[in-house]
Amino acid sequence: MPEWLVLTLAMLAACAVVVVITLVRHRTAPEDEDPSETPDVIEYMTMWIGVVYAIVLGLAIAGVWEARNAAQDHVQAEAQALHEISERVRVYPDDVRDRIRGDVNAYVGHVVTTEWKAMADDGHVTERGTELLARVRADVTDYEPRTDFEAQAYQPVLDQMAAADQARNARADSAEPTMPGVVWFGLLVGGAVTIGMVFALQIRRTTRELVLAGLFSALIAFLLFLIWDFDAPYSRGVTASADPFLSLFPGIKD
Repeated sequence: MPEWLVLTLAMLAACAVVVVITLVRHRTAPEDEDPSETPDVIEYMTMWIGVVYAIVLGLAIAGVWEARNAAQDHVQAEAQALHEISERVRVYPDDVRDRIRGDVNAYVGHVVTTEWKAMADDGHVTERGTELLARVRADVTDYEPRTDFEAQAYQPVLDQMAAADQARNARADSAEPTMPGVVWFGLLVGGAVTIGMVFALQIRRTTRELVLAGLFSALIAFLLFLIWDFDAPYSRGVTASADPFLSLFPGIKD
């Protein structure tokens, strides 16, 4: 199901629930009920519940957005390190250089096709990708420099190899959702309480109040959807992109 359709249905469902509860409550309310006599303490509590929940929502959105940006940074760092390896080995003999570049291209090709799909579907990197990167590491570390010029390039290549490996591990760690289940429990319960406090104010069945209550519930549904969408950096709407690999290795086809 497309994510835009999930968002639309969630917002419509939130509006429908509020409207239905309001209509049912209005029909079952005592005839002598006066909505204008809401105690001041309830209005005060409703205000502060809304403020606290807004702060929690803001922190949650900031957290998942930061995690999404960090995931993109890991991709950029890994692609840049592999690109540096391919460029720095140009001082090596032709057969060694071509073997290293070929293995780097094979790894990048696997990442942008097979592994990227595995991260989106299953939330983890592939064993094959680990094997291909280990082959690149073996190519780099097993070569013994024969000249001073090659020796000067050897250590920087090793450093870039370590950077690529570290970035891959960080990418693997960020492939799964970042929000713990207990946080989701708090967000959902908090949203229900916040919307429920609307009824504590003895909302009436006027068009204006129904529209405002529906929009309020739809806004909370949208913000919760936004958190859910950002929570998996590689598999949902606004995802981290493989573009750094494709731009630095233009011969690789996504």
